[in-house]
Amino acid sequence: MATAPPALTCYRHPNRETGVSCAECGRGLCPDCMVFTPVGIKCAEHAGVATGPARVARQARRFGVEGTGALLTKVLIGVNVAVYLLVIAAGGGTLNEPGGELFIDGSLIGAALFQGEPIGVADGEWWRLVTSMFLHGSLLHLGMNMLFLWWIAAPVEEAIGRWRFALIYLAGGLGGAAGALLFGRFDLFGTTLATPTVGASGALFGVLGAAFVFERQRNYVLGGGALTIILLNLVLSLSLSNISVGGHVGGLVAGALSAVALSRLGRAHAAYGRPGLLGFAGVAAVAIASVALAYWSVSEFV
Repeated sequence: MATAPPALTCYRHPNRETGVSCAECGRGLCPDCMVFTPVGIKCAEHAGVATGPARVARQARRFGVEGTGALLTKVLIGVNVAVYLLVIAAGGGTLNEPGGELFIDGSLIGAALFQGEPIGVADGEWWRLVTSMFLHGSLLHLGMNMLFLWWIAAPVEEAIGRWRFALIYLAGGLGGAAGALLFGRFDLFGTTLATPTVGASGALFGVLGAAFVFERQRNYVLGGGALTIILLNLVLSLSLSNISVGGHVGGLVAGALSAVALSRLGRAHAAYGRPGLLGFAGVAAVAIASVALAYWSVSEFV
């Protein structure tokens, strides 16, 4: 005997069954989420809005004039710029080449000697897993990452909310640190445990990984272009020198796993469903696993 197909539920309210779907993407719509257009009923994302790069660009322009739009993204940009200037003010190198003690103390280093003394995560300096996310190696490095943060992360934050975005950003940053140290353990792509690694790239790739999961659930946070952006950035990571490939890959994986966790392993919508205790526990597990992997990568030097 044939079984009945599963009931269609609202993509933003999974507990509500419905017989109406978006004319554009086919997602279920409850009465609160229906937008009536001349060409049928659509979801909010497809009710006459631009898609692809045009949609991302329009959202970014809107964030610039709305005081509360993508607030955390704006705060992160401010913090990154402030930290860069603080390092320079502390007597660390030049405007385009920061350095000095503050820079060394915050960089992601697995195991090295500095002025004859051992330093790094292997020496118990766990804070490097976090502080390295807010340091940058040059004005170009800072500018590119902040541009990426503005154009890519802001639409994601606006789509999924501040707290989910914060969890994904942190998990992606920790995953990026773990990936960089793991690649350094095996001397992959010119990375060693003594190589200082800095930048927000791991966290940003975490946001990209999460965006890919969201778009697989038909929540087109980047206008459907998440996979294309990921592939282009991975190609650039492999093509350019002085790029932490491990940091990018680690952040990407951690961000994607965090988004899956927030969807309660696919049982709810990653952006609109309630993550519940299981969802938050899943993101915490990703972060803890990243820290554990980072310490395992430097374990032979402990």
